[in-house]
Amino acid sequence: MAQITVSNLTFAYPGAYDDIFKNVSFSIDTKWKLGFIGRNGRGKTTMMRLFMGQYEYSGSIISPVEFSYFPMDDSEAKNFSSAKQYLKSVIGPYVQLEGDMERALESGDNDLYSELLMKYLELDGYEIDARLETECAKLNVDPDALERPYNTLSNGERTKTLLAALFLRPNNFLLIDEPTNHLDTAGRAVVRDYLSGKEGYILISHDRALLDAVCDHVLSINRSTIDVQAGNYSTWAQNKRMRDEYDIERNEHLKGEIKRLTETAREKAAWSDKIEASKIGSHVADRGAVGARAAKMMQKSKNAQRRVEKNIEEKESLMKDLELVGALKLPATDYVKPRLMDLFDVSINYGQGELFSPRSFSIMRGDRIALTGPNGCGKSSLLKLILGENIPHTGKISMGGGIKISYLPQESDKLQGPVREFAQREGVDETLFLTLLRKLEFPRVQFEKDLSQLSLGQRRKALLAIALATAADLYIWDEPLNYIDVISRTQIEEALLYSKPTMIFVEHDDVFVNNVATKIINLQ
Repeated sequence: MAQITVSNLTFAYPGAYDDIFKNVSFSIDTKWKLGFIGRNGRGKTTMMRLFMGQYEYSGSIISPVEFSYFPMDDSEAKNFSSAKQYLKSVIGPYVQLEGDMERALESGDNDLYSELLMKYLELDGYEIDARLETECAKLNVDPDALERPYNTLSNGERTKTLLAALFLRPNNFLLIDEPTNHLDTAGRAVVRDYLSGKEGYILISHDRALLDAVCDHVLSINRSTIDVQAGNYSTWAQNKRMRDEYDIERNEHLKGEIKRLTETAREKAAWSDKIEASKIGSHVADRGAVGARAAKMMQKSKNAQRRVEKNIEEKESLMKDLELVGALKLPATDYVKPRLMDLFDVSINYGQGELFSPRSFSIMRGDRIALTGPNGCGKSSLLKLILGENIPHTGKISMGGGIKISYLPQESDKLQGPVREFAQREGVDETLFLTLLRKLEFPRVQFEKDLSQLSLGQRRKALLAIALATAADLYIWDEPLNYIDVISRTQIEEALLYSKPTMIFVEHDDVFVNNVATKIINLQ
């Protein structure tokens, strides 16, 4: 078994006050299917970039294999006539060798041609087209797509073909960062099945179903440590819960012991002071003996204090990796009537035919309705139609009067402006907004930044905090969990199950949909 070994790794961004990693050490096997778990902003993508050699750091990363990162920069794709040619260049120097061989033939340089041919044969050059087509077929990519220019492929096709190409690289360990972003449920299932049959990669994903299906080990970034353990996400989560419960119980006992020791130290110090004071006056026969007793009592007090300090250090060490998350809830309001809305034979039509077959359903008080279906089937358009936007449609919508609606949009990448002012612009209480962000493990230092400077996950949390601070009769959420870490996803699930708001939402996280939705409407 070959090992990738990280030793005493320390890294901080230039000008940053705190280290992202400090003296981190761990080893992983090059055959593992490793899930990478941690809160937004803990450094998962940073660790990937350190593996790729993009930053300077202290310590060492020793690997017997080369690292490749997904998604990679595909700006060079425009220089190739087809997706297949571009993907072959990603796998190895096939296209370059083919061009050099052709030019050698044209110039009559047989020796150079023979030399280039040997290199091409060593790389299995005459088999690479078939191997690429076979690999893409495992991901349900139409063979004709490989003949089109790469930039004409859909986001899903690019994701799948690029994964296929990177897994064909020799002596390669793949660093995969959120491969299911922008994929619908069917696309996620295809990628999940594909990765299950592969080995030798690290997978960053917030999709719990994906992590459960494909991973045999988990690498987790905790509050101050990095931990590696066998199993999938559910195994890791169960172990984490058990460890946290034990640590919390132990911590409560420790706090009681610290309180007792603190009181004992205070009493001994008071006795010492009292004995020392008793030396004063003519009634004292032996001031030296009294002073010795006072000094002895003071020493006992100091010993007790040292035990207190030691126990406090032990407590802090014990609690350092606990994810003691604050409970979230929505200020959902109960609409005056049980029925909020009726849809009669509704479909979306942009002039090229209906996006889905006409649907009729009602939104009742307490419903949590999930809209599902493939990308492009009209889910987001239907949400916007319910919001009252001018979306071309057939059918009829009947809505109750005076319904208060809160909308969480799909897009968060264009957010800008100071974080603190975001709440004011959105009409919610700033203190509540910041409190909700902290419960979602949003670092305080980020409060002073512009939203455009934050990661996509942190921007998404800002939008979620606005939604969680807004009182409404109906919540309309469009892919709320994009870029959100697995721990925060669980928090949001629990908030919805506790608050029981009326809502209609689109989300590709199957676990979230199954746990939260009271009704599922599939658009085909």
